[in-house]
Amino acid sequence: MDSLKRNQIAVMNIQYKFFPLTKFLDDVAKNEVECIELWGAAPHFHPEDMTYHDITSVRHEIEARNLKLICYTPEQCIYPINLAAPYEAERRRSLKFFEDAIRVSSELGTDKMLVTVGTGYFDGSDYEEAWKYGKEGLMQLGDMAEHYDITLALEVWRKDETNLINDLSSLQKMMRELEHKNIGAMLDTIPMVLENKTPKDYLDVFGERLVHVHFIDGAPRGHLAWGDGVLDMEGYLGQFDEYGYKNSLSLEITDGRYLMNPEKSIQQSVKRLFSVIK
Repeated sequence: MDSLKRNQIAVMNIQYKFFPLTKFLDDVAKNEVECIELWGAAPHFHPEDMTYHDITSVRHEIEARNLKLICYTPEQCIYPINLAAPYEAERRRSLKFFEDAIRVSSELGTDKMLVTVGTGYFDGSDYEEAWKYGKEGLMQLGDMAEHYDITLALEVWRKDETNLINDLSSLQKMMRELEHKNIGAMLDTIPMVLENKTPKDYLDVFGERLVHVHFIDGAPRGHLAWGDGVLDMEGYLGQFDEYGYKNSLSLEITDGRYLMNPEKSIQQSVKRLFSVIK
């Protein structure tokens, strides 16, 4: 690999949800990873339950270990967050959730935050309306993110998670309609492979507008440590390297098999990654 660097690798704390955040940070530093992606959820980091001092204390814990926060990812899959919801109160609450998250991102010292559009009804009965609501919400968030100098990374979900942005073409359509300088595209290797795409397909479409990647193995589903799935992870790395991709490759490892010994998932993935990325 000539282009990719080890400091582009990041680790997410989601598989540490039964352990203190400080253990996650210590394990990341111990395994010589320089960057993290912070999953914003209890018990580690749920801002609705936190004071300003609590938030800045987490930033200090990160910086004390010489780690860099490359993306803040507020929990938006489990909690009732949906920018495209049919009910105004739900959309309003969802928008406020993300607005607060942008402020939190700024306080944490990161310049990137993950966002999703939500979903409409799967029978398609409100598709046009849901798309419009989602786009309007994203545009408002983009304008706010610009004020805080934050880039929003717009993620693709699987087709069984949303009927809006669930593949490369729908992400391209939304990005084209938004045309917002503070909203970039991102990919997750699991939805990517489920639609028979590769990183090259996304890089060819978005180029430098691909601002973030969840780089995980799968079988083909699941968010697994590298080597526990069947995906061509080294081949994908080669495509990122060939293109000259400069942003982060983040390990969003969520499968329940790692919850009792989360560090093993880091060790296993990082060992494989660092054997390829010099």
